[in-house]
Amino acid sequence: MLKDFQSHILDNFPELTKNKFLLACSGGLDSVLLSYLCKESEMDFILAHCNFRLRGAASDGDEKFVKELGNRLGRPVLVTHFDTMGYVHSHRVSVQMAARELRYQWFKGLMEEHGIAYLVMAHHADDNLETFLINLSRGTGIDGLTGIPEATGQIRRPLLKYTRDTILAHAKEMDLQWREDESNADTKYLRNKIRQEIVPKLKELHPAFMENFERTLGFLKETQEISENELERVRERLFQRENQYLKISVSELKKLRPLHGYLYGLFKEFGFTEWQNVAELLDAMSGKSVYSAEYVLLKNRDYLILAKKTAQEKGVFEIEEGDFKIDYPIGLEGKEVLEKKDTTARIIYLDKNTLKYPLTVRKWEKGDYFYPLGMKGKKKLSKYFKDEKLDLFSKQEQWLLCSGDAIVWVIGRRADDRFKVTESTKEILSVALL
Repeated sequence: MLKDFQSHILDNFPELTKNKFLLACSGGLDSVLLSYLCKESEMDFILAHCNFRLRGAASDGDEKFVKELGNRLGRPVLVTHFDTMGYVHSHRVSVQMAARELRYQWFKGLMEEHGIAYLVMAHHADDNLETFLINLSRGTGIDGLTGIPEATGQIRRPLLKYTRDTILAHAKEMDLQWREDESNADTKYLRNKIRQEIVPKLKELHPAFMENFERTLGFLKETQEISENELERVRERLFQRENQYLKISVSELKKLRPLHGYLYGLFKEFGFTEWQNVAELLDAMSGKSVYSAEYVLLKNRDYLILAKKTAQEKGVFEIEEGDFKIDYPIGLEGKEVLEKKDTTARIIYLDKNTLKYPLTVRKWEKGDYFYPLGMKGKKKLSKYFKDEKLDLFSKQEQWLLCSGDAIVWVIGRRADDRFKVTESTKEILSVALL
């Protein structure tokens, strides 16, 4: 196995032969064998062990074993201790999720502290099968059926091609010692139940079951790649970037077949899960929306608008006289000028003596009104926005420049007639949107 492993590393993970890496070691069979294979391959690595304090003396025994393993291999060992159950209660997650989040946070910190580019994990082919079956049982899409990736971000999994039987046989051949985690036999956990009860039955079905499974995973990965290429082509055609948002034609979306499959593929990366609600949005009234944890999908007339959620600014920001320049929450600069030029969406000209300082910048509110430049009479901002056909996101992001309670400028759109330059104006102030 050593020669095959070394060839596998050179072909698929050459970066591990040139860089020091962190090797996550629990003390179990898989990570112990991986540690010896990396040592025999003269690779440069640091062992990292997490003591989750879940199994009392057994957890401490694992820690002691990994430290001794580091001494035998001549490799440094980094160890940390977690209050895992405290994390479970404070974050309201499962024990497995708590352990996962804690260890990856620690690994990330170690890599940053020591300038290490890669984290090596000891997942193997049987882990891949278990993950496939877990995702299958949960009704996942094709993404969950393509298995654990060999490389993702900074993580590398060089044992993924080997079955547990192969790993066990080689470890026995090398007369290695390792720690057994008795909790792995507890079938109250889904993964353990699959490992102990389902996988052995599947392997009984065909002597080459694992080889056939790996081949099937390969086909699924190729199918996924074809699917992603098609989805990217559709995104490039339909997703139009406008300011901070993406605008997607409803009529073009409706032409896609199978519709639900395309909707899932196009919007899954934004965290949406209520796919029936997303589909119903296509025929919903303008203004209806569907939310994910970080994004909102809005029906706006003939389009869907996709935007990242932003915290609505409620503050009022003041501008003092004599120092008219701000960068937050929006960039504005005011200057006294000798003559008025044409007012545009990005620069307006005001009669300075009509202003009351401090000026303020704030978001618009229900009931706000102004006197649009060039028009007689006042107009509610809500009616102005409707006439301008502004979508919900644009309205939420709209800032106003105000003098007292009066709106001076719907910034970037329309100035107020009450503050315009006239023949009697003595001092002119230009205000530009930066």
